[in-house]
Amino acid sequence: MKTPRTVLVALLAAAALTACAGPDDEPAGSGPTGAAPTTSQPDPVPSASPSRPDPTWKGGPSTPPGVGGTTLSGTIRAGVEPNCLLLDDHLLVGGPRDLLKAGATVEVTGRPEPGMMTTCQQGTPFVVESARRG
Repeated sequence: MKTPRTVLVALLAAAALTACAGPDDEPAGSGPTGAAPTTSQPDPVPSASPSRPDPTWKGGPSTPPGVGGTTLSGTIRAGVEPNCLLLDDHLLVGGPRDLLKAGATVEVTGRPEPGMMTTCQQGTPFVVESARRG
């Protein structure tokens, strides 16, 4: 009688785990190639590579900021961590790094992203969509 009870417990555990899977979840090995599916995480700091400028940048803002967009202006200061730039207590994420440097007076357009994780320990992340000298 011990074997049927063990089998019953195993089946109930399997059913409980299967019920936790969402509609988009696939079991491991069920992908098109039979390999376990992979998940890719988005880059937490979009276009924030300080060593190369953003190739899509076309200059200053030509239109007002879109919905949720904000324009900031002032003098950029260096943060406490390397490659961290602050403007009015906003951490500048992305944008043309050849223009965005400590000591530069600029006007930037973008949107605040308070939930974004960064390696900088200060400022509210602000994703720069365009920038120009101020």
